[in-house]
Amino acid sequence: MRAEGKRAPTLGAAERSGRDAGDADRGGSNLSNPDRESPDWGSPDWGSLDRAERDAAYNNTAAVAAAATLREARERDSAAARAANPSLLDLPYGPAPRQRVDLFPAADPAAPCLVFIHGGYWQTNSKEGFACLGEGVRAHGWAAAFPGYSLAPDATLSDIVGEIRAALHWLGREGPRHGIAGPLVVSGWSAGGHLAAMTLDAPDVVAGLGISGLYELGPLRDTYLDAKLGLSDTEIRTLSPLRLPPVAKPFIVAYGSLELPALVANSRRLHARRAAAHAPGPLLPVAGRNHFDVLDELRGQHGLLTRQLLSLLR
Repeated sequence: MRAEGKRAPTLGAAERSGRDAGDADRGGSNLSNPDRESPDWGSPDWGSLDRAERDAAYNNTAAVAAAATLREARERDSAAARAANPSLLDLPYGPAPRQRVDLFPAADPAAPCLVFIHGGYWQTNSKEGFACLGEGVRAHGWAAAFPGYSLAPDATLSDIVGEIRAALHWLGREGPRHGIAGPLVVSGWSAGGHLAAMTLDAPDVVAGLGISGLYELGPLRDTYLDAKLGLSDTEIRTLSPLRLPPVAKPFIVAYGSLELPALVANSRRLHARRAAAHAPGPLLPVAGRNHFDVLDELRGQHGLLTRQLLSLLR
């Protein structure tokens, strides 16, 4: 149980309720088959898996042999990007230590701004390790912003979603003072993809990009990830994009073709749900990319994800 005093200050987050382990939301989906078109709660395929198999279904680090090397390279290059642009780092958007944002303005204050939200299953990583991912769009005259957020178990997922909403509100209000006055395009990777989808409806956001996102939270409660997340029934119901009405703004749903089947299924299902509601935005499988090196397609100025972002606002 989390000590209340350890939680980060909540910024407009939804109220958390208790959970009943026997609730129907505890069911899982057929994660071994990404071709299924919709979640199948209570599926025998998920229910028959033991704990180790359920954990493996979401363990990206174990699935990619080069994960540590790719992370080290990204963090090294991000440190260099921050060192080259030190003037607008760690600006506070709220009172908690991790409620800070790094800004990289463009020459034109009215240029679009890519707001990138880091991943790490809402419990690891920080904004500092992802700054190099703004290089692709910045080469085309965009600005970039990297908000941090409090991590589980010190913050609930409701708290975290509220923090990203607060960061986007701050950018809309205070960004012009720092040279960022253009439209915001919210994006994120892995858990950050979930947070991007959850905040696509923010007033200052015009479009979004989810990379390898988690859009259905139900199965996570049956894995190692819930030890820190402590997901409630209310959070699973109200913070799973696959259970919410699609937002009618452009949203690119991207994933690497070499992702774990559970991640592939999340992306395919979200796009199918959005398409059924006539919400704009393509499904973008990135050929030959895994959960980690798919980010190279955002970092490069000619990368597939960079080019797709540029096309959103043309």
